[in-house]
Amino acid sequence: MTRLFVFGLGYAARAIAMRAGGVVMATTRDGRDGTIRFDDDAAVRAGVAAATHVLSSVPPEGDADPVLARHGDVLSGKWLGYLSSTGVYGDTGGAWVDEAAPADRGRRANRNAADAAWRGLGARVFRLPGIYGPGRSALERVAEGKAQRTGVAGQVFSRVHVADIAAGVVAGFAAPPGVYNLADDEPAPQDEVLAFAAELLGLPAPPVVPLDALTPAARAFHLENRRVANGKARRVLGWRPLYPDYRAGLRALSATTSPMPASTPPAAASGDQR
Repeated sequence: MTRLFVFGLGYAARAIAMRAGGVVMATTRDGRDGTIRFDDDAAVRAGVAAATHVLSSVPPEGDADPVLARHGDVLSGKWLGYLSSTGVYGDTGGAWVDEAAPADRGRRANRNAADAAWRGLGARVFRLPGIYGPGRSALERVAEGKAQRTGVAGQVFSRVHVADIAAGVVAGFAAPPGVYNLADDEPAPQDEVLAFAAELLGLPAPPVVPLDALTPAARAFHLENRRVANGKARRVLGWRPLYPDYRAGLRALSATTSPMPASTPPAAASGDQR
């Protein structure tokens, strides 16, 4: 039976834990909901010792990967998985990238370094683009009145539904170490996705604002332009996205969820990234 230990029980990691089944132990910063506090060294070490599989969704902080810095010495002999980001590829001018592309060109040097460190340990490194799913999609942003289009022509991004992340990672339990891009089949402009979400909700398309009106983080995001190929995950993991494009994903979410109205404050951000 799989005994999975998860560092950082965030949005995607919860979906993976549910998909994995078996016994699941996990950390959060504060030990909420029956999890282990990340800084409770004795409990973490006992949990990892009892696990067959260890997955980290904890992002780097400062110059270090918190998991490797604090608990790296107890990870040997386990199946290792790490949720990384396709941001490590940097801007490609809209060109396709696969796992053979350089992974040190992202604007976050610490993410590039963490990705390399987990690869060095023989982990399965799952590089993820924009993540969406129940409660966290263009539908909510449009319904809340917080979505903005930029009008930037020719700019595309890749995305992946959280259910497809979970399926890919669990398929990776039986796969060799290495890097796997988990992305849908159709990179698309963010403006197009927001307009489609508005159409599903019966709302006007979000307003167009200039890039310099966005937050620094949002501007940095929109300065990158790339398409992420998923062929290796298909070949090696036998993985196929259930939601091959944003239209399939948003239609499914629209049919099963009710986005929060604009008057409802959004949920507080989690301290765990994924």
